[in-house]
Amino acid sequence: MAKMIHSMIRVGNEARSLAFYKTAFGLDVAERLDFETFSLIYLANAESSFELELTVNKGTESYDLGNGYGHLAVSVEDVVAEHARLTELGLAPRKLVDFAPAGEVIAKFFFIKDPDGYEIEVLQRAGRYL
Repeated sequence: MAKMIHSMIRVGNEARSLAFYKTAFGLDVAERLDFETFSLIYLANAESSFELELTVNKGTESYDLGNGYGHLAVSVEDVVAEHARLTELGLAPRKLVDFAPAGEVIAKFFFIKDPDGYEIEVLQRAGRYL
């Protein structure tokens, strides 16, 4: 059986991305591998063993995200409080959504973009989103 361990995204400005992921989601550098033309920076926190790998290609400031990328998702204990906190920090989360396709709320969430334009869904920790 396979175990999901990380997802990788390319970022243009290392310091800006590290600050965003630390501030928004409490992710710290778990490991860093530096090479001549690129760096791999693995971010994690105590909530999960899953990591986010930031790839910094030296000399590249931005990327075309294309139309194939969807989003990353995280779950939080209190999505309303997280939305308020991120708004207060000036990180511009989008509006809170109660997802109720058949009349019953099955998810409460919002989206936020990281500095490189990657979408991140922030979900209330409940049901299948524990």
